[in-house]
Amino acid sequence: MPLKLMYITNNPEVARIAEEAGVERIFVDMEYIGKSDRQGGMDTVQSRHTPADAALLRSSLKRAELLVRCNPIHEATESYGSSTDELNAIIEAGADVIMLPYFKTAEEVRTFLRLVGGRARTMLLFETPEAVAAVEEILSLEGIDEVFVGLNDLSLGYGMKFMFRLVADGTVERLCHLFADRGLPYGFGGIAALGKGMLPSEYVIKEHYRVGSTCAILARSFCNTQIITDLPEIRRIFNDGLRDIRAYEETCRATPETWESNRRELCEIVSRIEDGMTARK
Repeated sequence: MPLKLMYITNNPEVARIAEEAGVERIFVDMEYIGKSDRQGGMDTVQSRHTPADAALLRSSLKRAELLVRCNPIHEATESYGSSTDELNAIIEAGADVIMLPYFKTAEEVRTFLRLVGGRARTMLLFETPEAVAAVEEILSLEGIDEVFVGLNDLSLGYGMKFMFRLVADGTVERLCHLFADRGLPYGFGGIAALGKGMLPSEYVIKEHYRVGSTCAILARSFCNTQIITDLPEIRRIFNDGLRDIRAYEETCRATPETWESNRRELCEIVSRIEDGMTARK
C-alpha cells in the first residue's frame, strides 16, 4: 500500500487541491502551547489553527480525512480553555482523527483517550524522550488507533544536531517494531518533493518502506503556501509532486533488496550533514 500522505493547511482551496492530487489527510494544527518555548528561533511552523478552521475544512473535503492536532493535555488558564473544552470543540468540528502531541507520561495519554471517548480516532505523537522511555506502558493502554514519531521535537529533546539522526541511529526502527508488535499503524517525520531536502526525499521514502511505515507528512518545503500563493501553481506542484512520489513508491515496493543498502547510504549522508553543521559552527 502507498504511504498515507498528510498536508498541514487551514486553507479550504489549498486543501481541495491537495485532496484532488491524492493527499489522504488534511492536517489542521491547533498546537501552540509551549511550542514557541522549545522551538524558539528555529525555522518551524507554528500554525495556530482553530476549531473553526477544522469545521470549515470538514465542509470542504470530499474524500480526504480530517486530522486535527490538539495541544498537549492542559488545565484551563486565563489564556486558553482546558483540554476537555478543546477536544470537545475539535470533535464537534468533525475531526476524523485527533493527534496528541508532546506527552511525557502514560497518565497524559490515558487522560486524552478518556476525553476523546471513542468519538474520533486517536493518534499519539511520540516526540519526547520521556514518552520513548515509557513507550511500552503507553502502548498497553486501550483506545490508541495510530502512532507517529515526531522527529523534530524528539531530536531536540535528545540534543541532536539533525533530526534524521533518529532514523540513522535506529531509534525510529526500534519504536516501529514495538508499534508493529501491537498491530498499530505508524509513521514518522516529513518528506519533501523528490530530490529535495537536506536528506533527499528518496532515501527517506525508501526507509519508510523498510521499517513498515504507513504514513508521512508532506513537509512545508513540498509546497510552502506562505510563499507560493498562486492557486494554479500550487495545483501544478501538488499534481507533479504526488505523481513523482507515487511512481517512486512503486519502485520501492518492487525492489525490497535495495532497502538495506539505502539505509546504509542514508546513515552516511546524515553523518556528512552533521559534520557540515559542526564545521559551520
